This record gives sequence, structure tokens and C-alpha cells, in this order.
Amino acid sequence: MTIRLGDIAPNFTAKTTEGEIDFHQYLGDSWGILFSHPADYTPVCTTELGKTAQLKDEFAKRNVKVLAVSVDPLDKHEGWVKDINETQHTTVTFPIIADVDRNVATLYDMIHPNASETFTVRSLFVIGPDKKVKLSITYPASTGRNFVEVLRVIDSLQLTAKYSVATPADWKHGEDVIVVPAVSTADAEKKFPKGLKIVKPYLRYTPQPDLQ
Repeated sequence: MTIRLGDIAPNFTAKTTEGEIDFHQYLGDSWGILFSHPADYTPVCTTELGKTAQLKDEFAKRNVKVLAVSVDPLDKHEGWVKDINETQHTTVTFPIIADVDRNVATLYDMIHPNASETFTVRSLFVIGPDKKVKLSITYPASTGRNFVEVLRVIDSLQLTAKYSVATPADWKHGEDVIVVPAVSTADAEKKFPKGLKIVKPYLRYTPQPDLQ
């Protein structure tokens, strides 16, 4: 099945390196990242899981829970985690799903037959506390993900969920944001007391509203 933005993220139960989980229950009121890996003991995946573990505090700060998916079995995952910890100088504490029956891979359309009949592509989904899919990114197996970009996108998603703003190209936390067109300039002046910079009637900037 194809997962579209705004869809409810399909729920599932699965065996993981942290025990059996129900996905929606595991997320609770948190944001979530679900991301797939072509196979255990592969070099790019090893660096990706290591980087995710290194960013543990950054994800926690944003109330984000992380789950990885691979179609290999649990015992293989457990051995691989030791390698990740050793080679990436970190400690993996998030669950890695053993998706041997490809249940999760199928639910989230992670196997693209024209790329590989058996291995998952590098799919990544960001899921909100409402269990709706907020973002999906798909990379080929050969290209590692940019987790700085993943954090940037989460910052944008969390900010724009609370305020009537959008984030411009290359935006980073702390920079000015754009007032959405649905808010009139008169209303925007009341809503955003830090002020407006009006470039065009449809292009209006304001300082990031949740910062002091």
C-alpha cells in the first residue's frame, strides 16, 4: 500500500531488540520516526544507526521516539548492534524491528521491486502524536540519510503545527519564518507581536514565534 501524508500510520505488533511492541502504544503521545534498512551488517546502515544513537538526546529534546526496521531476524540484529556500538562509538538504545515476514515493510511500501526484490529501500516516516504521517523520505540503498536534515524537518513540523507559519528554504531553528497566506496582514500584526517584514503581500516574514 502507498502511504500518503496525512494518512494514519498503519499499526502493527513486532518483535524488536527491546522486546515485543505495539507500534501505536509505543509512540504514545510522542512524535515518531520509523526508518528502514536494506539489511544487517551493511556499512551504510551501520553508520546510520550509529548516528541515530549519537543523536539520542536531540530526539528526546523534541519528544521523538525512533524505531528502525530490517528484514533480518532478531539474533542477527543483536549481533549487529554490538558492531554498531563498537565501530560508531555509541550505544544503540532504540528498538530495531525484526521484520522477517516483511509485514512492516509491506504495510509501509518499503520494498521497491525495481530496486530490489528482497531488501527494503531507505524509507523514513515522521509520525505525529495524532498518529498521522507528517513526512516521508525515500533514499536508495546506496545513499545514507542526512540526520541533521531529519532534525531540521522535525523542528519545522513541530513549529508549524502550533503556529500559523511555514518555514522557508534552508530554514534552521532560530531563523525567521513565513506567515501563511490564510492569515491577513492585519491579523498577523496582532498574532505576531515581534513584528512583520513584508516583502510582498503574500511573502511576510516574522521572527520564530516560540522563542523568547
